Amino acid sequence: MTGCSPTATPTAEAGLIVPPGEGRTLRAAAQHVTFKVTGAQSRLASSFEVLVPPGFDVGAHVHARSEELFYVLEGELDVLAFEPLVRTPDGWRGWRSPKGERVVRATPGTVILVPPGCPHAFANPTGVPARMFFQSSPPPDHERYFEELLEILSRGGPVDHGAIAALRRRYDIEQLTPLRHDEPERSQ
Repeated sequence: MTGCSPTATPTAEAGLIVPPGEGRTLRAAAQHVTFKVTGAQSRLASSFEVLVPPGFDVGAHVHARSEELFYVLEGELDVLAFEPLVRTPDGWRGWRSPKGERVVRATPGTVILVPPGCPHAFANPTGVPARMFFQSSPPPDHERYFEELLEILSRGGPVDHGAIAALRRRYDIEQLTPLRHDEPERSQ
């Protein structure tokens, strides 16, 4: 294999190759995030592979400075990427834009680009995990956000929405609707 190791800093002489399954992975019941390219390796964007379990809803939110790109690899996600006529605080799935846009069911191969200031959300309404590639620019704020979010979500018990709200304010995230993780009930 050519190129530098996944933990190295790319140079003009050697780029970065991150093989499948490699990268630092953070796990919680609500999400698995694998860091593929970090701010230490790129000045343009942080890149992640995210496993979204059934029942996870990131909640509608907006960034003043960050741009994000999502690419659905496996499974299906409900996604939002527009300013609605009305921002209802309890949920985003019924939102509609002034142009008539509605929430979309994203399947493998779907790309979602979210510029700064654009409300967006994703949720997995199905019974199987979804997997997506995710980029956030500029780095490394989203890396730090994921680390702290997964620490909160790993505590067990009900989600601490106050802690998540404070975390999001620190990382340029205006939360519009709540983050939810309603794990599907298992058949007995």
